[in-house]
Amino acid sequence: MKLLKRLNIDGFVAAIFGMVVLASLLPASGAGAEVLDWAVKIAIGLLFLLYGARLSPREALEGFTHWRLHLTVLAVTFVLFPLMGLAMRPLAPQVISEDLYMGLLFLCLVPSTVQSSIAFTSIAKGNVAGSIVSASFSNILGVFLTPALVLWLMETTGSGGIQADAIVEIILQLLVPFIAGQLLRPWLVGFLQRYSAPIKIVDRGSILLVVYAAFSEGMNAHIWSSTSAAQIFIVIGLSCAMLTLVLGVTAFAGRAMGFSWPDQIVIIFCGSKKSLASGLPMATVLFSGGTVGLIVLPLMIFHQIQLVVCAMLAPKFGEKSERLAVAEG
Repeated sequence: MKLLKRLNIDGFVAAIFGMVVLASLLPASGAGAEVLDWAVKIAIGLLFLLYGARLSPREALEGFTHWRLHLTVLAVTFVLFPLMGLAMRPLAPQVISEDLYMGLLFLCLVPSTVQSSIAFTSIAKGNVAGSIVSASFSNILGVFLTPALVLWLMETTGSGGIQADAIVEIILQLLVPFIAGQLLRPWLVGFLQRYSAPIKIVDRGSILLVVYAAFSEGMNAHIWSSTSAAQIFIVIGLSCAMLTLVLGVTAFAGRAMGFSWPDQIVIIFCGSKKSLASGLPMATVLFSGGTVGLIVLPLMIFHQIQLVVCAMLAPKFGEKSERLAVAEG
């Protein structure tokens, strides 16, 4: 850790790259992949239980009723991103293959992440209650909106349709643990106020598990060998450009619309994310055959880039939040 500090490298960012390297060399497969899948689900459930225990009922209610914030995040997720995807259409097939362009467009249509958006908001000391509602609402709406947008804007080769079990899974994995945390709050809040380490460990540990699981799945599917290195670098460049643009737009919009700094953090982190956890199963339903690998490749690349960039931004935002809190206090 001292070496990383001397080199000005954030330890969390280094850990994310470490998970990518580990998954490249030793991807989880077979029974190991099943155990990892359950570990990710347990970590996310524990994360929401701790958030529920930490937030007061008043804070939770304020987060739920902050509709101006939620509508702003939804507009970025389901309006700005699709427009960016459509704007890249002239690049295919001269610059990028048709399948990879379809993958870029598909990533623009999937909902925001839940776990990492909230975890980064927590690290940045933003409006955690608002991020929980915004990210969860994005995923619930995404169950309906993403298939509809895909069927409208793209040609599909799968069955399409809306999967009701996705809504049940979101409720069981996110809402139930959060409510349990609220019910257990009288017994846990004192401990969590005295010791911040448990939430920090679960925040960052869950992100590292998600990175390892996602990259393992890609390695097992041989997704990186399905196209040329040149095309992959083009997708990386376009993903970086999209993320830079959306981070700039969300930062500007948050200030211009008069949101508080904690709410601006929510708009930046929830608005800029795209969910690999939601996108992968949706792609397997909406597309079939050999096209699925290329369709999800841009989403996998964007997912890793967004985690690394936000892992660098969150601690800096957290320092700003602390300075503002001191100034206001």
